[in-house]
Amino acid sequence: MAEPRRVVHVVQGEHAVSSDPDVALATVLGSCVAACLFDPVRRVGGMNHFLLPEGKDPGDVRHAYAAMERLVNNLLKSGATRNELRAKIFGGARIVPGLPDIGGRNGEAALRFLENEGIPCLVSHLGGNRARRIRFWPTTGKVEMLLLDGLEPPHEVPRRAAPASGSIELFCVPRSSG
Repeated sequence: MAEPRRVVHVVQGEHAVSSDPDVALATVLGSCVAACLFDPVRRVGGMNHFLLPEGKDPGDVRHAYAAMERLVNNLLKSGATRNELRAKIFGGARIVPGLPDIGGRNGEAALRFLENEGIPCLVSHLGGNRARRIRFWPTTGKVEMLLLDGLEPPHEVPRRAAPASGSIELFCVPRSSG
């Protein structure tokens, strides 16, 4: 796939939707989760980036349910059809050992939302102890994921196996020697 002409960065608490084939959506995740949802028939998709599994304010898009609901609603407003939506979910790492596993709970919240809404999850790459850089082409559903090094001691072991299902294209960045 050709390099995108434009990259839209999705930061914590935000989402983006596009039907432009020249656009890729991108984010960097630690314990946060990004859901990449797309309608392959109408060639529209979007990405969110949420921080927490739940909260007191049901409309706070920093939390899973509100972020997922807002993304789905904006996809529908942009021409997607609910029964054609497909998902790919990333993130949810346990970046700091010894602290509560917010990342694991974020991943579980996203998967629970998809199951409750009847949206198939084609790929999930959740958990572990490394951050991820994600690029998503919303019109095709293609995702590139890079696991980032240098954030954890080398002896840390991922909490759960990933990916759970589906295929994913991984790309590597050479390490600098200095």
